[in-house]
Parts: sequence; structure tokens; C-alpha cells
Amino acid sequence: MATKKSNSSSNNNANKPKSSGSSGSDSSLIPWLGIAAIIILLDQVTKITVEKAFAYGENLALTSFFNLTLAYNKGAAFSFLAAESGWQRYMFTAIGLIAATVITYLLKKNAGQRLFCWSLSLIMGGAIGNVIDRIAYGHVIDFLDFHYKEIYHFPAFNIADSAICIGAALFILDELRRVKK
Repeated sequence: MATKKSNSSSNNNANKPKSSGSSGSDSSLIPWLGIAAIIILLDQVTKITVEKAFAYGENLALTSFFNLTLAYNKGAAFSFLAAESGWQRYMFTAIGLIAATVITYLLKKNAGQRLFCWSLSLIMGGAIGNVIDRIAYGHVIDFLDFHYKEIYHFPAFNIADSAICIGAALFILDELRRVKK
């Protein structure tokens, strides 16, 4: 009889849906951290490749609207605070590390929410990719240069920046979907 009771209680637990809000298992973190790691790897490999292939400021026109160019950014997005004396390096490094810590907590807590976790993984990978640059070089290496008729150049960016932007867009999409429910 005790065996039967044990089996039915384990069957009841097996049939209970897992909460998508909190998994608590480190194994549920692995895919999301893996995505972040892939972004970091792609970001660093492309930056190293461009840094070895180009001199600072050198351009290679690939299309009528896109160049590869080696640029350095001591600030944040759109060169925000780039002209400051150097304190911004430490501030943006700290922000990136704090963001990665908070994102890791959110990924662990919400591992079952796929779109939300995709967005956070992309943001974390991008943030850490740029933090690595700030620590190693004192600036972020940018190389993707989109422009319109050589008149208007969008600020140069990199794979990390792209991942952050895509992650932010997915985050907004996820929140809009959640609000509609």
C-alpha cells in the first residue's frame, strides 16, 4: 500500500505544470547563458579581426550604404559622454556588470519565459562584450558604419550593440504581448 501511495504522489507531481515564473534550477540557466556567451564570442572575434585588418579610421566600402571602419568609442550609445575625462569608462563598466548580475537573476527566476529570456540573453551578451572592451582597451571597438549618400552616417556600432538593440526590441515585444493578455 505504501508503494502505491508513493507512486500516485509522484504521478501527481509529474502531472503538475511547471511554473514558468520560477524554475530555480541552474540547468535552466544554461541555454540563456549559452546565448549570451555566443554573442560575446562573436562580438570579440569580429572586433579583434577588424582591429587587426584596419588602421584607426580606415574605411572599406562594401555597398553604397555600408562600410567597415575602425572606430573607438569611449562613451556609450551614440558616443554619449565620449568627450569626458575618462571617469565614464568606470561608470559604464560598472553599469554593464550590474546589468549582467541583475539579468542572471531574472533569467534564473523566469527561465520558462522564452521571449523574455531571449531578450535578456542578447542584452547581457552585448553588455559583457562591451565591458570586455572597456576593461581591456579603455574604449569600445566599433566597425559597422551605415550611411546615406555619404551625407549622413549613423554612429558606428558593433555586434554587442546590435545584440543589445535586438534584445531591447524583443523585450518591448514581450511586454506588449504580456499587456494584451
